[in-house]
Amino acid sequence: MNIPFFTDYLMLSNPLSIGIIAVFVLALIGIFVLQRKGTSFGNLVIIGTIVGAVLGVAIQVIAGFPDDPTKVVYIKESTKWFSLVGGGFIDLIRMLVIPIVFISIVHVILHMEAGANLKKLVVAMVSTNLGMVAVAAVVGLILGNAFGLGQGFDIVESGKKIREIKPMVDTFRALIPSNPIQAAAETNVIGIVVFAIILGSVARLLKQTGTNSMEMFTKLFDELHQLISWVADFIIGLMPYGVVALLASTLATRGLQAILDMGLFVVLLYVGILIMFVVQAILIASFGYNPITYFKKAKAPLLLAFTSRSSMGVLPLTVETLTKRLGVNATTANTVASFGTTAGMQGCAGVFPALVVVYISNVANIPFDMTMYIMSVIVIAIGSVGIAGVPGTATMAASVSLSGTGLGAYFTSISPILAIDPLIDMGRTCLNVSGSLTNALVVDKIMGTIDKEAYDNPNEGRV
Repeated sequence: MNIPFFTDYLMLSNPLSIGIIAVFVLALIGIFVLQRKGTSFGNLVIIGTIVGAVLGVAIQVIAGFPDDPTKVVYIKESTKWFSLVGGGFIDLIRMLVIPIVFISIVHVILHMEAGANLKKLVVAMVSTNLGMVAVAAVVGLILGNAFGLGQGFDIVESGKKIREIKPMVDTFRALIPSNPIQAAAETNVIGIVVFAIILGSVARLLKQTGTNSMEMFTKLFDELHQLISWVADFIIGLMPYGVVALLASTLATRGLQAILDMGLFVVLLYVGILIMFVVQAILIASFGYNPITYFKKAKAPLLLAFTSRSSMGVLPLTVETLTKRLGVNATTANTVASFGTTAGMQGCAGVFPALVVVYISNVANIPFDMTMYIMSVIVIAIGSVGIAGVPGTATMAASVSLSGTGLGAYFTSISPILAIDPLIDMGRTCLNVSGSLTNALVVDKIMGTIDKEAYDNPNEGRV
């Protein structure tokens, strides 16, 4: 059917296109049925990954493993329809970033305990979080460059120029949003974080001084926080469907080589995560904690993080573990753990974007010298502020890092990485939560409010 209506508008000009899309729809229906029967979310994601991989490889087999799959009509048309689900899911995740960051930060500040030494707490928290993210970035950059991640991989879309690199002064100025509405519209996460901190801090000050009880304002953000959490749960629940589309599309348009190339990415990411676990153990040991005790008591939130892949979803258990098992002061636990779901995530905003920067740099044949190393670490550390702790937001961390290092024009080339997101997000989230736990231990030791007896207690610790 060589008619523009079918070839250009509907993009259903080949019988095989219709057949492939029909199989794709049946796969989504199958996942829906399993979801209604109560299949666990983790199993659904695994099933979605397997189905997407099988579908993508099957399309390649039908096409005879062509050199340029994008020139095959039914591959081009079917993957275009796949993008409605896969790309739509990514769009939903991005839609959630600004409101969840703004609401969660204001909500946390409003509910900080009275009398807390906020200045000392904030300084210790920010310096510890961003310092550890910088270490995670260095680990990712060294691993990526040592193994030549991305070398020999072609750019998805050519002809785009590298985005102009901004001076560091402009980068720091961009932290202050001259127009919060515009910052939200442009997905300027860091700007929104700054605005939320200022707004929440002033509202809390009004409450403390008795100038205004801020009862309605506090209630508003309590309800908004509950609402946005439910919205996040809904969007997270769509992950199995998005995985099918993303993985099938990548394998169909790139072939089995995508698995081999991204296989190195997966291996390097998990090696980086293991290295960071060792770094965390050394950090808390230097502050007088027994690392073995830590990992024993932190087992529950780490396992939940690995299976749920949501730092924010694990937050209640993270706080409970800190206060009841690790002897951390409630104010420190709530503040640091909550901050850790929106900033300073060592997995999603540390190791991962560092590997992405190296990958894109090699894909685009950009030399990775010492200047690039230093600039990447600074950009990644700063960009880690305000990355919301829900599945998919590591994409935002990668976007910020690529833009800050002048590689933003090649953002579309990370689509193979997004397709394997379920394989890497489990480890990233586990490292995120472990980072929040260890950072809280360090900050509470600096604050002098840690209950060391509760930490050393082999049982539950503080009741």
